[in-house]
Amino acid sequence: MEIATVPRFLTRSTLTAALLVLLIGCAQQGDHGAAAAAAQADAAAESASAPTVGMAPAPGAVMPTEKEAAAPAPVQQAGVDANQLASSANTASDPERRFIRTASAQFQVKDVYAATLAIEDAVAAAHGFVVRNTISTSPQGSIRRPIGNAQMLVLSEIVTRGSLVVRVPSERTQDFLRSIARQMQFLDQREFEATDAQFDLLRQALAAARAQALQQEVQQAAQQPARTTDRVDAAQARAELLAARDEAAVAQRELQDRIAFSTLTLNLEQPVQVREQTVPDTQAILRARGPGFWLRLGESLRAGWQGLLVVVVALAAAWPLWLALALAGWGLRWLLRARRNRQAKSAELRAPGQSG
Repeated sequence: MEIATVPRFLTRSTLTAALLVLLIGCAQQGDHGAAAAAAQADAAAESASAPTVGMAPAPGAVMPTEKEAAAPAPVQQAGVDANQLASSANTASDPERRFIRTASAQFQVKDVYAATLAIEDAVAAAHGFVVRNTISTSPQGSIRRPIGNAQMLVLSEIVTRGSLVVRVPSERTQDFLRSIARQMQFLDQREFEATDAQFDLLRQALAAARAQALQQEVQQAAQQPARTTDRVDAAQARAELLAARDEAAVAQRELQDRIAFSTLTLNLEQPVQVREQTVPDTQAILRARGPGFWLRLGESLRAGWQGLLVVVVALAAAWPLWLALALAGWGLRWLLRARRNRQAKSAELRAPGQSG
């Protein structure tokens, strides 16, 4: 009985230990799983707070200033907004004031000729008129290259410029400028000015009234009985006053015209163009039609002979120099000969003394 119960006891003990080991292992696995889940959650939180390279940050995320990429500089595109040609100087109005409006603009266009025609159409639509229309082309540089057959290819850089002076009704100045903005590609400069002309109007009106009053006074004086000379003087004074009155009236009308119509100066320019043309190669033509070898040889010999004659004539013209050099040479030769003679005599005189 005791021998039979020992294995059963051992089996139960073994099963109990195995169950305990399994329970402990499951608990440790649960703890490890929770720790791993927490670690993964922390890593996910850190990855969410820090933006990944190549991925856009969250909409509400605020990036540090030093890490922000520098924005590229804006590039100006062709085309001019109509608001760039707007100004209160073109629309200012006051019942007690009158304005003389002037404007100027310098801009670039795609084609000067087409833009000029379009601007003239806009002037006509605004019930204005063109005072001056000038278009000119100026070269900036050229390159020449022979292409054979006595021809030369010429490539030239040219710039076409236009200048327009137009006048439009003063109250339509702003609308006219807005209408021509579509013709512009780049606006380089603009200037608007509204000059108050109320005092000029007053000055012109007073001058006209003064001339009228003086004319009436002179006319009344001329009707009085007087001598012939006095009448002649009165007639001359009346003529001068009439001329002054006319000038005052003309000046007043000119001022009113400047107030009624604004003056605009428009300067147009288009990009540089290349002009290609074929012209005769004069150097090649001269080489082809030049003299032959024997003729050139004869001309060279003739030129050499003429040069020799020129040298001989120049040498003959310097005869005083040659005469002076000849005299100097003769004098030097005489001195050397006299010196040699003295040395020879001295040697002869010393010779007998030595022999004795």
